[in-house]
Amino acid sequence: MAGNPPIVVHRISASGGRRVTVRGRIMGLAHSDADVLELVARAGLPGPADLLADPTLVEWAGGRPHDYRRLELPP
Repeated sequence: MAGNPPIVVHRISASGGRRVTVRGRIMGLAHSDADVLELVARAGLPGPADLLADPTLVEWAGGRPHDYRRLELPP
């Protein structure tokens, strides 16, 4: 993590998708990069698609960037 990015894409939930917070405010659940960009725009931070690659703006917490797959739980 670089500093304190305003956008955090949290770990993948057991049901799939990742919670997105902007400046500490929960914006919703994202299932794709497009969803993240939509949630960020709703928070008033519109930007280019490449903002997701900027570690000063986005922290990918608890998982790989751009991965939204549902966790596979053992039987």
